[in-house]
Amino acid sequence: MSADIIASGRASLGIEFGSTRIKACLIGEDHEVLAVGIHDWENDFVDGLWTYPSASIEAGARAAYADLASTVNDTYGVALTKLRAVAVSAMMHGYLPLDGDGELLVPFRTWRNTNTQEAAAALTEVLGVNIPLRWSVAHLGQAVLNGEDHLQDIATFTTLAGLVHRKLTGSSVLGIGDASGMFPCDADTRDYDEPRLARADAWFAEHGFTTPLRDLLPPVAVAGADAGALTEEGAAWLDPTGQLQSGAPAAPAEGDAGTGMVATDAVAPRTGNVSVGTSVFAMVVLEAALPSVHHEIDLVTTPSGDAVAMVHCNNGASELAAWAGLLGRFADAMGAPAAADDVFATLLRAAMDGEADAGGVLAYNQLSGEPVLGLEAGRPMVLRTPGSRLTLANFARAQLHGVFASLAVGMRVLAADGVRIDTLQGHGGLFRTSGPAQSVLAAAVNAPVAVMATAGEGGAWGAAVLAAYRAAQVEAPVSDDAEDLAGYLTRAVFADAATTVVDPDPELVAGYTAYLTRYEAALPAERAAVGSL
Repeated sequence: MSADIIASGRASLGIEFGSTRIKACLIGEDHEVLAVGIHDWENDFVDGLWTYPSASIEAGARAAYADLASTVNDTYGVALTKLRAVAVSAMMHGYLPLDGDGELLVPFRTWRNTNTQEAAAALTEVLGVNIPLRWSVAHLGQAVLNGEDHLQDIATFTTLAGLVHRKLTGSSVLGIGDASGMFPCDADTRDYDEPRLARADAWFAEHGFTTPLRDLLPPVAVAGADAGALTEEGAAWLDPTGQLQSGAPAAPAEGDAGTGMVATDAVAPRTGNVSVGTSVFAMVVLEAALPSVHHEIDLVTTPSGDAVAMVHCNNGASELAAWAGLLGRFADAMGAPAAADDVFATLLRAAMDGEADAGGVLAYNQLSGEPVLGLEAGRPMVLRTPGSRLTLANFARAQLHGVFASLAVGMRVLAADGVRIDTLQGHGGLFRTSGPAQSVLAAAVNAPVAVMATAGEGGAWGAAVLAAYRAAQVEAPVSDDAEDLAGYLTRAVFADAATTVVDPDPELVAGYTAYLTRYEAALPAERAAVGSL
């Protein structure tokens, strides 16, 4: 059956460019995963900026797809030649300016960079909405303030997902969720905010840059809309063996936040999700506009264009993973080698035996700057007093608490503004180990946290679901009423989804609150470490 679905071109493909992994995911008409392909990559710190080499974008996409095609062949005995639909997802924000031929003018500047403080602050004041350091318009603004030479040749700028979508389809259209991390979007018009575009144009003109932003920003599309199709050149770019055929309709390219929302059925008001990887962020779909501007909160949209409050933290589970790696090497040295996933799971389970406040142990996971906490740079650090109770369990709990600490600070801002959440969906590899991360997150945000059986599938699966949704719009009879994304997810994707919900434990909430109070009080030590190391 699966072989027939693949051979007949009824499988949909999603490709996501994460911060450490590029993943290709192939799903059938029932949205079940048929095969995946993976390629690991890492960002580089070059000339003071976090980046990925341009060549590695193409090489990584091809490697992930080749791994997928090989898995399909080995598992089902068929070649992957035709697709029902395709979609791209990637790390949001950042800056990729292109010339008239579509060539990059400067290396990709990722979301991780925090060099845009001056422009972000100025644009926040001008536009009356928080413009985070990582947003594309902040990067463009900083380039203008810096007088960078490449600006004379810029024809457009986009995100990583937008760039790859353009390679595959020849179209520069961008999904509204990803576009809303380039420039503020209007949830009513489902497009860039026109009054704010005018104010931004005036600010740019005052600084000598007169090209209207509308001429530079990619056109916006909502989920399910026409975003082009896989071209012959795009198929060859992804699969240089020549087996992949062109013609598959493409969903609008989305950011990893948008595909995370899709992958967790969190696109309706009072729902939200928390995605944990190299970064950690929460997306909460709003019932009403926030009453004030907060530097901790980004205002973005769902892939359908509904307003979302986003708490984005640059630092997620990387430091926890580094400690798991160290303990794994210690096990090797003891003559008791263990698989990396087993070491990680053991560390998470140990955390559950720790004291609710981690026994006075603090763990700072900042490998880079953290705007939510006002940190321009980071230094990973474990901090304790002589009276702290340093045990493996408390150490592990402190590290797990640290993963969510910056997020908890931002979520408290939303709670103070009256934002209510029925359930948050946990999403990402950290939730593959049942229990620990879910219960700590529930304590950190003081809200129920649900984890679906598909939580570990990630944004590549969410992208594949968006591809299938686009295919459903193409294949539906013209006379039928279009089914919105929320309805499609509820009916076709998650109707029978197995879900585990953990309510916040009052004792753990109190323990996490005590931890966070000490954590914030000791932030000057983190800043001192940045200044001296």
